[in-house]
Amino acid sequence: MPPAVEIDHVSYTYPATGFDAQAAPAIDQVNFSIAQNTKLGILGPNGGGKSTLIKLILGILQPTKGSVRVFGQSPAQARQQGLIGYLPQRIEADLDWPISVRQVVALGRACRTKPWKKLSADDNTAIDRAIELVDLQSLSNRPIGALSGGQLQRVMIARAIAGNPRLLVLDEPTVGVDIAGQQRFGNLIDTLHKELDLTVILVSHDMRAIAAVADRVACLSRSLHFHDTPDGLTPAVLAQVFAHDVAGVFGDIHIDAHLAESCDDPAHAHQHQHDCGCTDNDNFGGSGGDES
Repeated sequence: MPPAVEIDHVSYTYPATGFDAQAAPAIDQVNFSIAQNTKLGILGPNGGGKSTLIKLILGILQPTKGSVRVFGQSPAQARQQGLIGYLPQRIEADLDWPISVRQVVALGRACRTKPWKKLSADDNTAIDRAIELVDLQSLSNRPIGALSGGQLQRVMIARAIAGNPRLLVLDEPTVGVDIAGQQRFGNLIDTLHKELDLTVILVSHDMRAIAAVADRVACLSRSLHFHDTPDGLTPAVLAQVFAHDVAGVFGDIHIDAHLAESCDDPAHAHQHQHDCGCTDNDNFGGSGGDES
């Protein structure tokens, strides 16, 4: 069974601007794979390359170097087959447009139907199931302009899963959300993960959002540090992640958080792929943030 996503020594550099500008890579030599049915959180600062990595996984950008595969094929092929569901950081829609919750969710079936064909019985079943999973049955006929921010976000999640994807990509989904709201969001994603056998990638600059959703974590700040922790996130792993995350501010540091916890259980070991030189109910909607 191929990995859900395989990133093979990928770098990407945006075109230089200005007469003498020398462009630096937005991401540099990123190399990791994501097993199917796992939940990966990608944590990093604004400007660290997170949005660039998402665009590469979605096939919007092509790597300057290296390759990206999604379920063993190109991202463009995977997207055309409806294998990728995507929740963008910004919901760019005219909320005054007279369209209902169900009609928005139905747009998520577009990859499975031809433009001139009516929705089939299977399409309608999938749309109803997506609405049920995000608990919006009672609002299915309500105009989207009459929804709260959290309700609107659930609509967009339902749209993302209506096409029966195998990979769900979430870009900064909990910006401006409090801790309780993040936990509710995490519970919803956990339900979708189990019910639909999804692989989930959540990208955020917020550790709490990552901890609420992910069972594996990577830290991205141009290069990437990957922590494979199948037993789930622990304070030790989070401490290790942030040791890398602050290295750009405080210099190249390394914290052995497992030793700090006196943990000798081999089941808690996590793999490292480092470029830093070391060896070893409606309240989870949010507004968009800056490009990262």
